[in-house]
Amino acid sequence: MDLASIPSPSDGVWHIGNLPIRAYALCIIVGILAAILISDRRWVARGGRRGTAADVAVWAVPFGIVGGRLYHVITSPDLYFDEGRRPIEALYIWRGGLGIWGAIALGGVGAWIACRRRGIPLPAFADAAAPGIAVAQAIGRLGNWFNQELFGRPTDLPWALEIDPNFRPVSSPQLGLYHPTFLYELLWLLGVAALVLWADKRFRLGHGRAFALYVAGYTLGRFWIESLRVDPAHELFGLRINEIVSIVVFIGAVVYFVLSARLRPGREEIVEPPRPSEVPPADEGAEADEDAEVAAGAEHDAAGAEPVPAPARDEAEPVAATARDEAEPVAATSADSSRADGSDHRPE
Repeated sequence: MDLASIPSPSDGVWHIGNLPIRAYALCIIVGILAAILISDRRWVARGGRRGTAADVAVWAVPFGIVGGRLYHVITSPDLYFDEGRRPIEALYIWRGGLGIWGAIALGGVGAWIACRRRGIPLPAFADAAAPGIAVAQAIGRLGNWFNQELFGRPTDLPWALEIDPNFRPVSSPQLGLYHPTFLYELLWLLGVAALVLWADKRFRLGHGRAFALYVAGYTLGRFWIESLRVDPAHELFGLRINEIVSIVVFIGAVVYFVLSARLRPGREEIVEPPRPSEVPPADEGAEADEDAEVAAGAEHDAAGAEPVPAPARDEAEPVAATARDEAEPVAATSADSSRADGSDHRPE
């Protein structure tokens, strides 16, 4: 073993009794859990509810796995359908072979279904999930290391990867050191995750722009890393299919980022509607509004009304005047009578 190299694991499968535990599957599972935890924390920070990321993952993860496998099989059909091959092995995902483009595309469909069911805008959730997806991909690349697959060209660099004879390309069976493309992509993805976190905090990215930044950053790295790989792949115009896809997706992500920034600047204020249990019933809401209106009206009347004693005095004055007017003739009559009686009996 060369001291200046990275050794490959001697085995990628462990057994607990008759149960095989595959490193590739464990890496995918750990990556998914990391993505859910990171996405959930970011979603809550944006105003969403805790647990939403896990609910969306219930839809996105199965769709993503199916999409990733379909992309791999469609772009490498000779591995499963050529003469002497076993088509049933197209279902053996534990042996590796999940295309990221298919995983993102079909996983996005699953996420859209979940978001639509909860009334969540998909771009807002994608922004929250972007760094977690990058970290999940980075962890998943460790599975390629355990499987001794998807390495690069032969190299004598100090960080060259040792590959066992059974996994070496037929073009260089005598060479044992290759570019560790799994490590290049792992480190690049962690850098992309850090970039998205920084840019999102610095510029408050919204409406899908954080996700677009992740896509653009990843495809930029995937292009040059893909050019180092020596595993069989279909080519078009002298480029591997994944290189061409990287170029197209990179352009699409950049265009979306620019247009979104112009048409919908800023970030979403509300990312998740309240649950039905958190909204008061319509009757209670109407009663509360009616009570508020009555209280407001009472306060307004109390503030604008004239003092009560003044109108009372004003109303009492005519009554008193009428009483005096009615009493004066009676008094006058009584006085006249008294004078009349007095004239007959006054002393001489």
